[in-house]
Amino acid sequence: MAQELDDLEDLFENAPCGYVSAGADGRISKANSTFCNWLGRGKAELVGRRFQDFLNIAGKIYYETHFAPLMRMQGFFNEVALDLVRADGSPLPVLVNVVERRDEAGNLRFVRITVFNASDRRRYERELLEARRAAEKANAELMELNRTLEERIAEAVEARLKSEGALRQAQKMEAVGQLTGGIAHDFNNMLAVILSSLNLLERRLAKGEDISRYIAAARDGANRAASLTQRLLAFSRQQTLAPQPLNANQMVAEMSELLRRTLGETVQIETVLAGGLWQVFADKNLLENAVVNLAVNARDAMPEGGRLTIETANCHLDEAYAAEHAIKPGQYVMIAVTDTGTGMTPEVMAKAFDPFFTTKGPGKGTGLGLSQVFGFVKQSSGHINIYSEVGHGTTIKIYLPRFYGAAAKAPKRKVGQDLALPSGREVVLLVEDDQQVLSLTAQMLRDLGYGVIEAHDGTEALEALAAHPDISLLFTDVVMPEMNGRRLAEEALKRRPNLKVLFTTGYTRNAVVHNGVLDPAVNLLQKPASLEQLAAKVRAVLDS
Repeated sequence: MAQELDDLEDLFENAPCGYVSAGADGRISKANSTFCNWLGRGKAELVGRRFQDFLNIAGKIYYETHFAPLMRMQGFFNEVALDLVRADGSPLPVLVNVVERRDEAGNLRFVRITVFNASDRRRYERELLEARRAAEKANAELMELNRTLEERIAEAVEARLKSEGALRQAQKMEAVGQLTGGIAHDFNNMLAVILSSLNLLERRLAKGEDISRYIAAARDGANRAASLTQRLLAFSRQQTLAPQPLNANQMVAEMSELLRRTLGETVQIETVLAGGLWQVFADKNLLENAVVNLAVNARDAMPEGGRLTIETANCHLDEAYAAEHAIKPGQYVMIAVTDTGTGMTPEVMAKAFDPFFTTKGPGKGTGLGLSQVFGFVKQSSGHINIYSEVGHGTTIKIYLPRFYGAAAKAPKRKVGQDLALPSGREVVLLVEDDQQVLSLTAQMLRDLGYGVIEAHDGTEALEALAAHPDISLLFTDVVMPEMNGRRLAEEALKRRPNLKVLFTTGYTRNAVVHNGVLDPAVNLLQKPASLEQLAAKVRAVLDS
């Protein structure tokens, strides 16, 4: 029994928490050694004093205002954080549990106070608070960094876009400079031929000498100028297209003899034509010109002769390839022209489609062949690519979108057709706002035998139409002030539904050509036109 009491006494005195007993008057009657050691005081200093006497000022106030009333109401409180004051004046953070012990009659016997040292807990809480503050600060700094990073990235992107824009502008200006320089050079040469021929023509006429060769030279200069204009329109994707369903195999087969005569005997021509080739919807004449241009370039790359292969195939361009080359994915018909010539370096390939860029010597090329092909292919919603190795040869592939419509019957070629002369006495209403063009075109039509009524604008034309019921054809410019050619034709057809209409223009962005494609059922003669072209077109429209 004595041993058990000793054990209990030891357990009480040396417990890991402080035990304090206070009487009904609140004064301490007993405290264990653990509590005394924490405070650095002897038991005699504690007995007879109240527990709250050892609290700091804030704790004393808090105890009297909150916990004393709470004890009177419920007889206990738990886990209350307070600060005791040690004998040396240092604070001791503690957690306090208090409970009243009463007898069977309900009388208060004593108050049991259990005290836990909260120094470690308070330190942990302080460290946790500091860590939380550090984390919040770091988070705020990170958010600020993200914000400023976004701003810096935006500024860097903007600066890069500006520099890229400046580079593109510089490249554009370089290309424009090269383009205008090439145009000026070629047009000056052509104008020199025309003006020189006209000057000599004037002098020879005065002397009564033969003038035919000067007329031929002037006509040749004018035709080359017109051809140059058409090539420039092709490169800028503004030429007028008259697309139709085509079978590329049939077209290549029909061109074989023309290509053999054009390329000469030193070039061996092979064709590899795919079976079941899909149709395309393209301008036949311009596609033929594109193939001829590629073939002539291939011949020039083989000065000692070689082999030229024209190949066709059905192809599918997937989304990855299409995205890389800025085209629509889907099914395409490929026409490839391959030579065994000198090949191109990467630097030459990068500029191959630029207008007036050429690697040929002076007088051997205008530098417009490939640029014309490039413009036509792009205007036809297609794609073109170059594959080349120096010393091995070059392949240029044209991809045109597959056409899903019905096949059209190919018209038969007219070989060696004579100048189309008029039959009968048709009267043509000619409408043109440029006086010189009006006079010259009217004289050409009269030379062909037509009766001509001239008008300078739409209003004059409608008055003439009302006054001359024998008019068979309205031949009108498209771009005119006040009333354009399309509106004039609409008004004329309301009054004369059977009237034939032929438009003429030197540009494509007008009322009868949209997106570079001629409107359906529209007859158009592109300016400038030769006498032969004028005669053939007028006769074809009247006979249609």
